[in-house]
Amino acid sequence: MIVGVLKELGEGETRVALTPTAAATLIKMKAQVQVEAGAGRAAGFEDEAYKAKGVTLADRAAVLANADVLLTVKVPAADALAGVKKTALVIGHCDPLATGAAASKVLAEKTGASLLAMELIPRTTRAQSMDALSSQANLAGYKAVVLAANLSPKIYPMLMTAAGTIQAAKVFVIGAGVAGLQAIATAKRLGAVVSAYDVRPAVKEQVQSVGAKFVELPLDTAGAQDAGGYAKEQSAEQQRKQQELMAKVVAESDIVITTAMVPGKPAPKLIPAAAVAAMHPGSVIVDLAAATGGNCELTEPGKTVVKHNVTIVGHTNLPSTVAYHASSMYANNLVKLLAIMVDKEGVLTINQADDIIAGSLVAHGGQIVHPKVKEALGAKADTANTGPSIANNASSLVKPEPVAVGDAR
Repeated sequence: MIVGVLKELGEGETRVALTPTAAATLIKMKAQVQVEAGAGRAAGFEDEAYKAKGVTLADRAAVLANADVLLTVKVPAADALAGVKKTALVIGHCDPLATGAAASKVLAEKTGASLLAMELIPRTTRAQSMDALSSQANLAGYKAVVLAANLSPKIYPMLMTAAGTIQAAKVFVIGAGVAGLQAIATAKRLGAVVSAYDVRPAVKEQVQSVGAKFVELPLDTAGAQDAGGYAKEQSAEQQRKQQELMAKVVAESDIVITTAMVPGKPAPKLIPAAAVAAMHPGSVIVDLAAATGGNCELTEPGKTVVKHNVTIVGHTNLPSTVAYHASSMYANNLVKLLAIMVDKEGVLTINQADDIIAGSLVAHGGQIVHPKVKEALGAKADTANTGPSIANNASSLVKPEPVAVGDAR
């Protein structure tokens, strides 16, 4: 089995799918590893480090032509994969339930390759080590707090000095998935007074366990969480009530970090323009949901803007700003995934009877096979040959833990 790794083509994408250390693990699993020259440089991994671990460096065309498994951070468009084997398995992020559904279909039809989406790794105990959404969200939550500290005219901790006492900054985190909990913990370590809100009341204890006050709003939250632990999309009326009730907390906060997302849907608008206008001048909002439209009405994806004297950060790829560790964690997710697909002789099998594979396999044999992706494409889901999935075989899975909200796992 030849595992190939390409240099990422996306603008601002500095991560690499496989680190030298992770490559060495795959080689021990009897795989050959080919990496496009320069693929890891932006993340801090030079070509020589790969060669020292037994990796073969090649140009892009050679990697595409030789790879049985192609590892990516973000799956490129079909045209950028020209020359890939029809029997190859492409693994990476491809947003298959939303904007990437059509691109996934084109990739399957044009290349014939199989496609496995890291966003669809089931939320089960067995799959935790492969959960790339969680590993990257963890880093995003940390970096959001650091970024806000850099932009805020205030410091986080309370200081008592001869010149007077400085009050601790107030940080409000919306969404208590992995990113939100990491943001809470990081802000707390830096000395802030932290509060948090999540539509799922089940996460209250988790919020309190990392040092924040859980903001309770008088809302009907019955059914706010699905079987996978994600927040369900709320009605327009429910979102309006959330906006109104959270407005006071937002106005009193120095820093607001938003992480609320619903898989396959635009991010819910939880902070209207009026709430931003009511904030103190110099306040900061870091919107971790910017890639799917943002939780703040005034967020501009990919930009940092100042509105009503409030700085609003719409960065769409914070993990890339800490590419060394983001790549290391993501590469470990991929190695754990391949470990359940490769036998002792290094032979890869796409076993659709495995719940993890069935839950994340988007395309196979030139066809879209995942029922939810078919639905996203407007086709009638046909699960006859897709093996068990979260939707149709939940009884065979380990009970999921109620943690993540979309990218904010």
